[in-house]
Amino acid sequence: MEKEELDERFTECYRAHLRDVYSYSYYRVGNHHDAEDLTEQTFLQAYRHFGRALEESNGRPLRPWLIRIAHNLAANYYRDKARKPQANLDAIAEPGDLHTTEELVEGREELRHVLESVQQLPDDRRDALIMRFALGMNNREIARAMGKSDGATKVLIHRAIKQLEGIVAAEAGV
Repeated sequence: MEKEELDERFTECYRAHLRDVYSYSYYRVGNHHDAEDLTEQTFLQAYRHFGRALEESNGRPLRPWLIRIAHNLAANYYRDKARKPQANLDAIAEPGDLHTTEELVEGREELRHVLESVQQLPDDRRDALIMRFALGMNNREIARAMGKSDGATKVLIHRAIKQLEGIVAAEAGV
């Protein structure tokens, strides 16, 4: 395949999957700036190996391959972060809109609580839930991204949901 055609195909892939890669990265690292960096690194690494990925994909979607790259980079991010702890300025909540309704505030609090609870899950369970519910990936795509069988992925998601329900219930005092 000519470089020009390869670049054109990569541009299409980038446009089709940018939002998913960014969303996955954001849910993994929890802040906009680091998610942007991980997204950029994901596509740089993908570009280096794009020709081979196209050949090996046999026409299958490349989204699981891209999410796998993002997953590996996020793991490296956490490993590096553990070695060099620093204060996170993005963790400071922005002031809310003064004119929001009570329902909206309660909904946001509930969502924040669930997202915080997701962070308590083991990495593989958290990743599976992010891919399933934040990115809308199906079990087969998740299995490919995580290097697992379809059956193992289905069990992993089921257990992750049950564990998350337990964490949320325990913290709510139910």
